[in-house]
Amino acid sequence: MRQPAIFLSHGGGPCFWLEGPVARAFDPLKAYLAGLLDALPERPRAILIVSAHWEEPRITLGSAKAPQMIFDYYGFPAHTYRLSYPAPGAPSLAERARGLLAAAGVEAALDSTRGFDHGVFVPMLIVDPGATIPIVTLSLRQDLDPAFHIAVGAALAPLREEGVLILGSGSSFHNLRTFFDGEANAAADFDAWLTEAATNADAKERDALLERWSEAPFAEACHPREEHLLPLMVVAGAAGADVGRRVFHDRVAGKAISGFAFG
Repeated sequence: MRQPAIFLSHGGGPCFWLEGPVARAFDPLKAYLAGLLDALPERPRAILIVSAHWEEPRITLGSAKAPQMIFDYYGFPAHTYRLSYPAPGAPSLAERARGLLAAAGVEAALDSTRGFDHGVFVPMLIVDPGATIPIVTLSLRQDLDPAFHIAVGAALAPLREEGVLILGSGSSFHNLRTFFDGEANAAADFDAWLTEAATNADAKERDALLERWSEAPFAEACHPREEHLLPLMVVAGAAGADVGRRVFHDRVAGKAISGFAFG
């Protein structure tokens, strides 16, 4: 069955395996991720994940048969560096995705050595703890151009008809310097704008708004650098005419965090 395209937050570092109030702050997100597969029309045959933590000069697809772990977070307890997520890769799907991109005029490469960064394994350990669903990872392009990444998603949209779930793993708010400062208004105003844009019933208008995300209220205060927002652009492109809906909303340390699904 046709799968949706979903933009979600992957939390903060290995947040779900920490202790104390910081970990408890992410409990609602953990509950949402744990129920994500049950909300799908059927179990996907594979998942293509766009991670905010992988950038390349050109779009690149992970094509390893057995991707290894990439612990790209720092200063956390030792046990968080022993996490394991042995989901299989899907080299044939990576090649299929590259073909779709090439047909749309998007240059893309394969990387047979790329493993799972924490934008992949942190949410997926909760979404599919048995690590049974094959995963292909997709990089961002380093220029972080919104229109380009919407076009990337549009090129990959046929995968949804083939039983592939497209996930954008990032965050609707990502300013680590102000995350715990107690000020909540900027994040709330940006989140309200982002929700209105992502759920716009006119797909062309939605995409045009997302292309101009930097003009939104408090945009740069919420995203000093936009790599955590760009997975949403790929997801919106893959949505096509599907109308988005907000499927997750919470406040972490007072900061509004939202997730969106299309289809």
